[in-house]
Amino acid sequence: MVELTIDGKKVEVPEGSVVMQAAHKLGLYVPHFCYHKKLSIAANCRMCLVEVEKAPKAMPACATPVTQGMVVHTASERAVAAQKSVMEFLLINHPLDCPVCDQGGECQLQDLAVGYGDSESRYKEEKRVVFHKPMGPLISAEEMQRCIHCTRCVRFGQEIGGVMELGMINRGEHSEITTFVGRAVESELSGNMIDICPVGALTSKPFRFDARTWELARRRSVSPHDSLGANLVVQLKDGKVLRVVPFENEAVNECWISDRDRFSYTGLYTEDRLASPMVRDANGAWREASWADALQAVAKGLQQASEKHGAQQIGAIGSPTATVEELALLARVVRGLGSGNVDFRLRQIDPNLEDAVAGVPWLGMDIAQLNHLDRVLVVGSALRAEHPLMAQRLRQACKRGAQLSFVGSLAEDPLLPVTARLNVAPDATPEALARVLVAVLQQAQKPVPAALAQVQVDDAARAIASSLSSGKKSAIFIGNMAMALPEASAVLANAQALARETGATLGFLTAGGNTVGGYLAGATPDQGSLSAEQMLAQGLKACIVLHAEPALDSDHGLRAVQTLKAAEFSVALTSYFSAAAEWADVMLPIAPFTETSGTFINAEGRAQSFKGTAMPYGDSRPAWKVLRVLGNLLQLQGFDEETSEAVRDSVLTGDVRERLSNEVRGEVRVPARVSQGLQRVGDVPIYRSDALVRRAEPLQQTNASRAPSAGMNAATLAGLSLEPGASVKVRGGDGEVILAAHLDPTVPDGAVRVSTAFAETLPLGSAFGQLSVEQA
Repeated sequence: MVELTIDGKKVEVPEGSVVMQAAHKLGLYVPHFCYHKKLSIAANCRMCLVEVEKAPKAMPACATPVTQGMVVHTASERAVAAQKSVMEFLLINHPLDCPVCDQGGECQLQDLAVGYGDSESRYKEEKRVVFHKPMGPLISAEEMQRCIHCTRCVRFGQEIGGVMELGMINRGEHSEITTFVGRAVESELSGNMIDICPVGALTSKPFRFDARTWELARRRSVSPHDSLGANLVVQLKDGKVLRVVPFENEAVNECWISDRDRFSYTGLYTEDRLASPMVRDANGAWREASWADALQAVAKGLQQASEKHGAQQIGAIGSPTATVEELALLARVVRGLGSGNVDFRLRQIDPNLEDAVAGVPWLGMDIAQLNHLDRVLVVGSALRAEHPLMAQRLRQACKRGAQLSFVGSLAEDPLLPVTARLNVAPDATPEALARVLVAVLQQAQKPVPAALAQVQVDDAARAIASSLSSGKKSAIFIGNMAMALPEASAVLANAQALARETGATLGFLTAGGNTVGGYLAGATPDQGSLSAEQMLAQGLKACIVLHAEPALDSDHGLRAVQTLKAAEFSVALTSYFSAAAEWADVMLPIAPFTETSGTFINAEGRAQSFKGTAMPYGDSRPAWKVLRVLGNLLQLQGFDEETSEAVRDSVLTGDVRERLSNEVRGEVRVPARVSQGLQRVGDVPIYRSDALVRRAEPLQQTNASRAPSAGMNAATLAGLSLEPGASVKVRGGDGEVILAAHLDPTVPDGAVRVSTAFAETLPLGSAFGQLSVEQA
């Protein structure tokens, strides 16, 4: 530790710290623009000049290392004079457009100009002009003449986002921050550049000119889109959400949020939003109804199905974006009617998973520990699309020397160093893990199980084995794609054996914002009852669907819709008309996460409760209230709670962590591969993950949500005598579609990438089914 004195106060900081960090430890503010605690030191704004005794001139606090006995003055006459001089230079070319700048009211330059700027400028010459830059549908760079060249955005892209999307060209006053020629800013974390820009050069394009910052009310919330549970500040005007920014929580999302969390609010107020209860009449037409009539119709429909066909012909399907309270009450309704058919895991299709997963799957560690792992194997995950901020934490771990390997069916660039990779067709994933396990056993000179005797080890498997075995803090993470495989149970069994042999922690990168909460709420089928996949495949006489959009959220969307249409009675608790209009008999408008109170439990088992932030849209209601009233109408026991907190407390008793377990039941094995031709790799693009995101127009304008195509590697294209760009007829599942073929080197041999969660690809069936491709 090093001791120094700042403004007469002594402080101890670790060796290697800079004066700025020491000042912050004392609670002293040093004016600055380019410094950011999460970014590297640039020292190019010079606003943080301070007086250091015995130094010949003022020194930048952000770039001056502390020394033993150093004496620093941050507000002396000499320091303030230096800071005022820098401010005068920064304002030379800055335009006087604060009244029309979206940054007005929360602008660092504006704030510091009050304290360190003069009342008028001595600069009389012409100011520079910088033309606007096209940066895509999310970031507005229309007034780049405001830029003060702090380079925070450049450093963020390189160090946090993992890709240099912005850079600086020219020199001196001609310097400009710009994108690479013809390219937009497309990183899944790019919106954070808006937050860290200290002036109004980079602003939010969807929020542009919507409101002044002092007009906005601020409410805390939690993201439902992935299992990180990012903490949000939802900003509103007149009860309507206009902007979402991060709430800093070092243990969860640090000071960042993903673009999916930031811009999904734009899907809240679309024309598709369901504003009042709807009931289908005898002629099949929709008509508006009162809540009392709609709920009576639901109660009557469920009771008739139970009396006519038995309670086991009733089922309920939830969503991993539903709250703990909503899923708990959904399960109570179904069980109160005498059925055990309830599930929220729409994409899991392996019938053996129920027996394989012994407890409540979770990350296996604190999220903050991801930064400190030294060996990681990710299985079946499009990491950046599924968990952008967890990928960011692993990126920081790699900077410290961590080694990251992948086993899966998409070799997408994670924007971090990859030690080794096994890129195989989806049905070969269990065998690929078996290869790594056998390699580990061979390196340790241990016997190989008889079930793996025929497994052949290759160099990539040996590289992954060597990496995992050499770690002190190792982890194997199971991704969303792995859990959606037809042989997911074999993947889990082999991964658990590999984790035990290497001393690694086995963890699950769970889907949605509340997978752990769904398990704890009891929203999984009873023994002998039906999973979501089985309900949507076999069909029931009556079904309740909560928050889900079965056509796009389930593995086989077209079949799901047909099954629900064939039911005698189906009710949808949904926020959107189109999510259920084709198959439901009653649609009840329920609130998205911004308009209800509830709890999400993230992958590390952290329960995070939140209040409603916005006014209800139309006549919509919180789903937990709707389900509670429905339980009362059905005269069921256990529906007496008057608050969401009471429902939560009835579910989350004791220590949540003690109820979590990643134990997998089952022996290592290599299932026989069933693929005869091309196998589909049906990934879920980042901005197609749930109903709210799919209706966020700015996100749908990004390249990540471009229309689906048939992606194949060069060898597969050559084998089919196809050229990139050719129109191809893709057959599978229940029909065929015409798509454009394109060269995709991330796809393994014998596979074709056709993204799921698009209406255009519904006829192709399962996300990992068999396809045929031919020239159209």
